Amino acid sequence: MILKGSQRGGATQLGLHLLKTTENEHVEVHEVSGFMSSDLLGALREAEAISKGTRCKQPLFSVSLNPPETESVRVEVFEQALAAIEERNGLTGQPRVVVFHEKEGRRHCHAVWSRIDAETMTAKPLPFFKNRLREVSKELYLENGWKMPRGLMDSKDRDPRNFTLAEWQQAKRGGYGARDMKAAIQECWAVSDNRQSFTKALEERGIYLAKGDRRGHVAVTYQGEVHSIARVIDKKAKEVSAKLGPAKDLQTVADTRMRIADDIAPRLKSYLQEAKGEARKELAPLEQQRQAMAAKHQFERARLDGGLKAREEQEQRERNERLRKGLAGLWDRLRGEHAKRQKQNEIEALFALQRDREQRHALVQAQLAERANLQRDIREARARHTERLRALHKDSANYRLMKRGEAPELKQECDQTKIRNSVERPMSELRPPQTPTQAFNPKPSISTPRRPLPQDRLQRLREGQNRDAKSMDRGHEPDLEH
Repeated sequence: MILKGSQRGGATQLGLHLLKTTENEHVEVHEVSGFMSSDLLGALREAEAISKGTRCKQPLFSVSLNPPETESVRVEVFEQALAAIEERNGLTGQPRVVVFHEKEGRRHCHAVWSRIDAETMTAKPLPFFKNRLREVSKELYLENGWKMPRGLMDSKDRDPRNFTLAEWQQAKRGGYGARDMKAAIQECWAVSDNRQSFTKALEERGIYLAKGDRRGHVAVTYQGEVHSIARVIDKKAKEVSAKLGPAKDLQTVADTRMRIADDIAPRLKSYLQEAKGEARKELAPLEQQRQAMAAKHQFERARLDGGLKAREEQEQRERNERLRKGLAGLWDRLRGEHAKRQKQNEIEALFALQRDREQRHALVQAQLAERANLQRDIREARARHTERLRALHKDSANYRLMKRGEAPELKQECDQTKIRNSVERPMSELRPPQTPTQAFNPKPSISTPRRPLPQDRLQRLREGQNRDAKSMDRGHEPDLEH
């Protein structure tokens, strides 16, 4: 279970985000404890109001708990993880709220603690909370037998495409997936060896290299969003400059945006709109299925919750009737029957709670499996849409190169064909037979620079004296014919 935490303020904004149903298909407020208010938004505002009596500017500690996608995780496992997080970070007994989200067939949890100790009116310190969350995460993987990501075992093996919330929001504004954006720039960096090839690879994906105001080399997307190259590929600025050269030679972000607006946007606007329209048309039936499925799942859960609540109330009444009142109840207390029946009621209530949780967990997992099947179709449709847009950007880059009198794609195809044919030919055909002169005086390798010809030899060559161009180019050599 991957744990990500942060200290923050903005109680209202956080509360609205946790209750947002536009992106999350199901939002379940699991717990609101330790607050005067019983609703989530009121509880977070209450924590922020209490913090006004202190100097703390980040009174909330927010943690997201993301279990493995292929695992069925029970509510009890989340609760155990929350208890471990509290214990490691000294938050035991602090007010907290717990919310479950379901999005695109995946279920995850958000927990928010108040850092303010109401008795001392001080904020709980959270030193090294990221390291402590990492330790708890490792323990959860080991205890539950899940396959641990390599990046969690060793930070050097972490996925370089992991992104923060700010990066995700920035890429979302630009119409890209954050993981796809990072992967695209990293692929361009991996396949290129200089600025020219890197720029071409970026432009084929609708991304443009520019000079940032404070961040050196930056990538500007088709929509004008700016991303730091060094930050995206997880390299130092010196390494980026060593490969791409100084950033001062590039156009500024403002000039790059003007270039996009003047040269690219007018021609691609209609094609992109058409491609987006086709994507919306293709995704419309899937979106309708998603909405219908979400409504059906909500109805099934509401009906189950209603049935579980009615059964719980009925069983509670039956257990209460076992405890007699009046003189009979007093007689039962004297004989010890009252304590026996009360103990029996507690055991039955615990078993009933476990039964109800098991029944609800089974329903949720069945719905998640159904939603996962639909999500595969949605993901495939999105991938096809992304590939169409990428092809449009690539065509635009080729058109600009052809406009300058170049045909890089055709040249690249010829080079690839030449390489493929050379690999398929036998070795005897790759190296033609050598004459005795060539065997005695082999030509220098391609990487060996040739010496410039002296002026007198150039003059003799122009006049056609004695030697041909081939022998003259080899410089002083023995005359085998004599």
